[in-house]
Amino acid sequence: MQIEPFGVEIWMNAWETRCTHNLGETCVESLTIEELLSLSGRNETDLSALLALKMTYGDIRGSDRLLSAIAGLYSKQGPENLITTHGTIGANMLVHKALISSGDHVVAVVPSYQQHYSIPASIGAEVDKLWLREEDRFLPDLDRLRALVRPDTRLIALTNPNNPTGALIEREILLEIAEIAREVDAWLLCDEVYRGTDQDGSGMTDAVADLYEKGISTCGMSKAFSLAGLRLGWVAGPAEVIEAVERHRDYDTISIGRIDDHFATLALENRDRILARSRAITRGNLAILSDWVAGEPRVSWVKPRSGTVTLLRIDMAEGSEAFCRGLLQETGVLFTPGAAFGMEGYVRIGFANPEADLRAGLARVSDYLARG
Repeated sequence: MQIEPFGVEIWMNAWETRCTHNLGETCVESLTIEELLSLSGRNETDLSALLALKMTYGDIRGSDRLLSAIAGLYSKQGPENLITTHGTIGANMLVHKALISSGDHVVAVVPSYQQHYSIPASIGAEVDKLWLREEDRFLPDLDRLRALVRPDTRLIALTNPNNPTGALIEREILLEIAEIAREVDAWLLCDEVYRGTDQDGSGMTDAVADLYEKGISTCGMSKAFSLAGLRLGWVAGPAEVIEAVERHRDYDTISIGRIDDHFATLALENRDRILARSRAITRGNLAILSDWVAGEPRVSWVKPRSGTVTLLRIDMAEGSEAFCRGLLQETGVLFTPGAAFGMEGYVRIGFANPEADLRAGLARVSDYLARG
């Protein structure tokens, strides 16, 4: 199987350990195990519960306790509608492999995480892209979506909240997208890994799996839950999808780790406190970033309504990759070039770092822009 190089992952793998201020980071400031225990009302003595844990494969689909905790994130999904994976990246891969065949038609809403168009293309599907536009505040134009969808469309794929723009598709538009999919009996896959970080209200976006009978939601512990080191994700959707995913999962996953299962369960059973921490970080830091953008004449944006990342349009003489390399070499600040998403002229910034790191990094960017 031939597949396109994964632009954003190649960039991050090359540079994220070689910077002093990582403003390319996409996770809400990561938790330590000690912090997780504290947020869960426990302490280090509770680690003794792990001593008797035998290192078998464990429950193949995920423990009953974990699946019940994940189901609590949804209004209509029970444990039978769930299966665990190695991160959201594993969930997305398995859904595409399970549902897409050569010759199928897929519509991908872009910019997006590259899995959602490169994987189906590598399988031999015909992929049409619906490009989000700044003038639409990076929300999908439904008339353009209807024009791309065909009677033989197999799947529509999107991210919500969107990566890399931070745009939020709210319930009413999600229902319209679901209706477009329903008209041609297409699956609707929504990567919801940033779910729980909305800037307003409860912070929790509606899940596509709860809104449409052929809706599939993927998610995981990395972004909003600050536990990327667990490498735990899941697929939520109809039993038919879970069964198809399970057939493919037997070949490349078998099961998640028992320690991952243990700590993810602990986090999800105490999700209100963990997500409250995440919202405090993302909402406070977005206000800082907003003030910074307002004071930078060479920078503009569509202010994000959710997530941990957004695009900044920067007045730059060179391409976005050259700009980001120069910035990194002179200041130690890491951005992700918009070219990795097909969005030349932009950079992606992550704003869920510790506040002091964000402020220090932005100050260095200001100095760099002033010199240029």
